Amino acid sequence: MSARLAPSRRLRRTPFSDGVEAAGVSAYTVYNRMLLPAAFESVEADYRHLKDHVQLWDVSAERQVELRGPGAVQLLKVLTPRDLSKLRLNRGLYIPVVDADGGMLNDPVLLQVDADAFWVSIADSDLLLWIKGLAIAHGFDLTVSEPDVSPLAVQGPKAEALMARVFGDAVCDLRFFGAGRFRFRDHDFVVTRSGYSKQGGFEIYVEGHARGMPLWEALMEAGADLEVRAGCPNLIERIEGGLLSYGNDMTTANSPLECGLDRYVDAGRLDHCIGGAALAAQRETGPARRIRPIAIEADSLPPCDRAWPLYVGAAHVGQITSAAISPDFGGGVAIGMVSRGHWDAGAEFEVETQAGRYRAVIRDGFWA
Repeated sequence: MSARLAPSRRLRRTPFSDGVEAAGVSAYTVYNRMLLPAAFESVEADYRHLKDHVQLWDVSAERQVELRGPGAVQLLKVLTPRDLSKLRLNRGLYIPVVDADGGMLNDPVLLQVDADAFWVSIADSDLLLWIKGLAIAHGFDLTVSEPDVSPLAVQGPKAEALMARVFGDAVCDLRFFGAGRFRFRDHDFVVTRSGYSKQGGFEIYVEGHARGMPLWEALMEAGADLEVRAGCPNLIERIEGGLLSYGNDMTTANSPLECGLDRYVDAGRLDHCIGGAALAAQRETGPARRIRPIAIEADSLPPCDRAWPLYVGAAHVGQITSAAISPDFGGGVAIGMVSRGHWDAGAEFEVETQAGRYRAVIRDGFWA
């Protein structure tokens, strides 16, 4: 079944929507009540181009929650179980955000952009309201807002060459999750070496809606001989690389420990952050289930638009949460949540899909 999205002001366009439409977007999803491109030529063709060339991704739906004021760091320490001692200007940190039961509310990137100002770059959930509520409840001295900031990702093996042409060679000196301000025309843009792919690239934080299309057009023009195209986060490539999707691979039903994010849960922080007690208890007992890479023996798969149960005999021991057929690695590549006692590499299952059952095997690690 296919259906059209009904446009309205509640479903927000982005600073780059005109460019995305001119480039022939063929599918959208809705993310933070905003349009997020999901395919152009096809998921498979977009995958090949991403791995070989360079793409511009309209990821404006990756909204920012800005914390500004002297109480910002205090609130951040309540917000996440991650140790923030390495937090500094022009450095990004991946932070799990959990509720009182230790369940994942979001998995944003935290970026300090000024002495007392921070952007929390969120996945698909209403984290703005949660943070506002915490600020009010604790009486912290700060303001919490959603600024007019829209990320544009430049991803692929030719991303460095393209970015250097528009922002100068110094942008290539950024280390992973490093950030800096780089001038384009009359404005200094925050740029980070980051992105939702394993192909390498950057994210440009575009402040001000009107600056979006001039930057888009300049990048497209500068990258013509690099075969630059519009693209988007690619389902196949992100599964191969083990990049988790909030709302698909993890929800509030899952803790960071279940999601393989143990290194972002600091034992010394658990007395001070929301959900710390629940996470401390789970550290003692160990998680009951874990995210695992899973190979599926199949030549084709239906869309994984629902959880696919995993069975050992008649026992239900987990579920597949994301899956696709990989052109480069062959067969089905998948991410799943698997019960303790069944998550070791080499464990075999049957996975039930809407197109039938397939054999599945847990791998040692992700594909890329």
